[in-house]
Amino acid sequence: MQPKLQWSALAAAGYGALGVAAAMAGGWLPARSAARLPLAQTLKGLGTALPRGRRHLLGWGALLAAFVLALMPPVAGIPLAAYVSVGLLLVGGISVLPGAVGALYDRIAPAVAHRLLPLLAVERARRVRESAAVAVSGVVAALSLAVALTVMVASFRQSVADWLDVLLPADLYVRTSSSTAAGDTAFLTPQLVQGLAQLPGVARVNTQRVRSLLLDPSRPPVTLLARSVDDASRSLPLVGATAPVPAGAVPVYVSEAMVDLYGARRGEPLRVLEPALGAGPFVVAGVWRDYVRQTGAVIIDQRDYLRLTGDRRINDAQLWLAPGSSADEVQGRVRELVAREAGSRDLVEFASAAQVRAISLRIFDRSFAVTYWLQAVAIAIGLFGVAASFSAQVLARRKEFGLLAHLGLTRRQILTVVAGEGAAWTFIGALAGLGLGLAVAVVLVHVVNPQSFHWTMDLLLPWGRLLALCAAVVVAGTLTAWIAGRAAAGRDAVLAVKEDW
Repeated sequence: MQPKLQWSALAAAGYGALGVAAAMAGGWLPARSAARLPLAQTLKGLGTALPRGRRHLLGWGALLAAFVLALMPPVAGIPLAAYVSVGLLLVGGISVLPGAVGALYDRIAPAVAHRLLPLLAVERARRVRESAAVAVSGVVAALSLAVALTVMVASFRQSVADWLDVLLPADLYVRTSSSTAAGDTAFLTPQLVQGLAQLPGVARVNTQRVRSLLLDPSRPPVTLLARSVDDASRSLPLVGATAPVPAGAVPVYVSEAMVDLYGARRGEPLRVLEPALGAGPFVVAGVWRDYVRQTGAVIIDQRDYLRLTGDRRINDAQLWLAPGSSADEVQGRVRELVAREAGSRDLVEFASAAQVRAISLRIFDRSFAVTYWLQAVAIAIGLFGVAASFSAQVLARRKEFGLLAHLGLTRRQILTVVAGEGAAWTFIGALAGLGLGLAVAVVLVHVVNPQSFHWTMDLLLPWGRLLALCAAVVVAGTLTAWIAGRAAAGRDAVLAVKEDW
């Protein structure tokens, strides 16, 4: 199916207005600070540093508020507080960036005190830390979001892969066609299941009954899965440990969505299930991850389900093949058996564990492929900001470069100083972006995803990709500064020294 482009002129105009408002605020705030500078000292080149103590306090306050908001529950099923927390993390992190520049390069400066070119680059970064923060703030924001997306996608993918490994232990899976949609009309008979266990090449057979239950008329149905649960800690992707079940109660295992939507708790009765099955009592023995059914799912041991309902119908069968058996040959024998028992070879569908895993991960990768392009675009926009800032600064510093040339520095050495400044600035920007990105990733993984989709995942840090991303930003920022400095390090810079004479 070819997707259609959805265009909203109102939304586009709204985002455009937000961009204009952000640009106006970005110009008004520095102008207001500049208006408070002492006129006489500023004309002499003194006292040009803007006061930053209050701004840093506001930055730390924003970070503290972000931490508090990350602990808040969702509003109407939407993690609004978590979204605001992410925004405050970025704003607060960028606000304290000048302090981070000073803290880092105050310690690095003594190490380069006897090396002229590194000393000039580091001292420039130390003494104009506000300008450095402004120049790399776009890169910090873009890199932090790129890091957060990289960590979230990697964590999600690995969690899905581990989840598939636990839920797909068999070699071959057989199910009735359109099993999910027609679970109560198409099923495998007990005779057919018994025949599967006797087929050549089949070592073991497990079965599963899948049906929908309406637990709350105001909510979508949940899925009940009756399957063998001999060792829940090994056969189910549990979150946490199992809980003991009192004698006489039926243990059930609920998905994380059941915890959020129906208030199911480990070790507590699940009374909402009793009217649907006409039996009970049921106690939640454990909570498991389910990345398929966002409306909730309940697993019950097949023997308990059969004892309570008498329903012997089967939707799915899992086949463990004997050593040396061919999956294709076993599929052919299963189809022949189905044709004899049910009169149709097309009643069942097949899939191997490897096929299901590969298809699932391929769909996952295609779904999130666009995020990599979004990361590249965001970082490119941030680097454009660095280029614009450096271009403006090097043009304003032509006299400085001319003076350096009169003092004996060659054009190549001046460009090396400018490139060193770019490396120093983007290095601290990369560190800040990495730190903020990891903080945002924690919020996305542990707050936004559970509150939005009712599932959790394990945090995975792909350090190789993260460090490569940061290194690419530093290299690109250094190259950008070098290109911007070429125009200002020529003969015009030398002549610019005469403008004050």
